[in-house]
Amino acid sequence: MSPRRGLDLPTIVETAAAIANEHGMQEVTLASLAQRLGIRSPSLYNHVNGLPGLRVQLAIWGLKKLTAAIDESLKEQTGDEAIHAIASAYIRFARAEPGLYELTLRSPDADDEEYMAVAQKLVDMLVNQLSYYELDRDMAIHIVRGFRSFLHGFASIEQKGGFGMPQAIDESLRVAIQTYLNGLRQL
Repeated sequence: MSPRRGLDLPTIVETAAAIANEHGMQEVTLASLAQRLGIRSPSLYNHVNGLPGLRVQLAIWGLKKLTAAIDESLKEQTGDEAIHAIASAYIRFARAEPGLYELTLRSPDADDEEYMAVAQKLVDMLVNQLSYYELDRDMAIHIVRGFRSFLHGFASIEQKGGFGMPQAIDESLRVAIQTYLNGLRQL
């Protein structure tokens, strides 16, 4: 069966991401995607390897978008300014793309070279920014993991409406990141 004219992988992924962002990742099914695209579900198999293949493509696209957002936020900043910029870009991405963000959390399958390369690019970008603090690579990886865990916790609590007090959420993020950086200097 030949692919439908005008239907391509980027269109499929973008449409699936819109469903995920609007209704949550659990609502992204081949049936819901096909309905949104105005096609029959079997047509999707010309472009993705079922729902698992679609999720991998969404994760790759999400990681690319997150990496681009972080890269754009950095400009020529280094040190603390760069870490604050990364944190802000990460949280903005999680706010703007909640369904897609969810898929960026999973560690890539070692057999998927494209997924691994995209994930590695993001890790390398973060490790590179930590070179300002003169950490060896192993310690930088530990710091990246902690930083990512911290940001994910912040994003998750915010998405669930857990920050109900009147203090500005972005100021809470700034204070928390600065506290994290003050601890980093103690290493």
